[in-house]
Amino acid sequence: MPANERDALAKEHFRQVVRSYFERGIQWFGSAQRVENLVQVQSAIDLEDKNAPPTIFLGFHFVAIETGCLFYSMKMPAASLYTRMSNTRLCELARRQRGRFGAELIERSTSARQIVRLLQTGTPVMLAADMDHGVDNSVFAPFFGVPACTLTSVSRLARLGHARVVPFVTEVLPDFKGYRLRVFEPLSDFPSGNDADDARRMNAFLETQIMKIPAQYYWVHRRFKHRPAGMAAVY
Repeated sequence: MPANERDALAKEHFRQVVRSYFERGIQWFGSAQRVENLVQVQSAIDLEDKNAPPTIFLGFHFVAIETGCLFYSMKMPAASLYTRMSNTRLCELARRQRGRFGAELIERSTSARQIVRLLQTGTPVMLAADMDHGVDNSVFAPFFGVPACTLTSVSRLARLGHARVVPFVTEVLPDFKGYRLRVFEPLSDFPSGNDADDARRMNAFLETQIMKIPAQYYWVHRRFKHRPAGMAAVY
């Protein structure tokens, strides 16, 4: 990408990020009806199917991910993984408001057995595996041609919980018309039994979604924090 285009994309991205912080006001404190009125849904599956098989909803860190998770938690009981923040007050506020429509918030470091039990009792679990949480339980998989430390937790949990994996993306619509929640078909033959192959598939799927709305992906995350042995640091 030419430097001037990259610079324009970066500026638009920061506008989207700052806007997403302000919109937490509606997402965390607006009524259920107000949130629902802002979301257009395109779903390949029935989101209110009480007889659905165990399901992992695979989210990605686009600027509107909060809205998609909140919307689903209004439809069905659900659990969602989160990473504890260093600021205790902000962490408790986020946990409380993200769960205000009934979602059960589970800290990412918790035992996998608890998550598997939820899946087996019919509670969908929402998680995002597109952050660099360190080399433990991760593999290096290509992300736009760059090795990215990618969690294998989706494959492991799906295997243990006999769960389907359903990707979803929430995007900001132009002209302040709200959001679009897109829920895709379950990933086929997933998990495959090869965590590295599954990680490559997840990243490849994410790449195709980013190319549709590149300014809305959370590039502010340090996605390449850890590097394969011998490769220079990015940050």
